Amino acid sequence: QGFDLLLLGCELTASTKSYTFQVDEEDDSDHILALSVVCLTDGAKDECNVVEVVGRNHENQEIAVPVANLKLSCQPLLSLDNFKLQPPVTFRLAAGSGPVHLAGWHRIMHREDASFEEDDDLSEKDEEELPPIMPAKK
Repeated sequence: QGFDLLLLGCELTASTKSYTFQVDEEDDSDHILALSVVCLTDGAKDECNVVEVVGRNHENQEIAVPVANLKLSCQPLLSLDNFKLQPPVTFRLAAGSGPVHLAGWHRIMHREDASFEEDDDLSEKDEEELPPIMPAKK
C-alpha cells in the first residue's frame, strides 16, 4: 500500500477556540485531511456554535470559511461527508462556547509509490466486473 490512514479528532471549547493541523514542511508526501462529523458534546449550551475552517488562498492570504453552525435544540450534529482539506489548516470556534468535537481522517500518500495509478486501475476493474443490467421481465 502506498498510503497511511489515520483518525483525526479535536475539540474546540471556550478556552481552546482553535486547533491547527499542519505537517512537516520537509515531508514530501501528499496529505489530505477529511472532516466527517462536527458535533456538540456534553456540556454544550443551547447557543449557536459556529465552526470555521481557516486556510490560505492561492495568493497566500488567510481566508476563513464557516462550515458548521450547531445549536443543541435544532442541529447538534452535522455530517460533512469527508470534506477534504489540504494542511496546514486551522479549525476555529468563531461563535459559541462549545464544546464542539470534530472527527475525520488524515490520509498520507507516499510519493515514491505509483498509488494514484493503482487506484485508477482498481476502480476500472471494479466497474468491469459488475453484471450487465438485464431488461425487466414483463
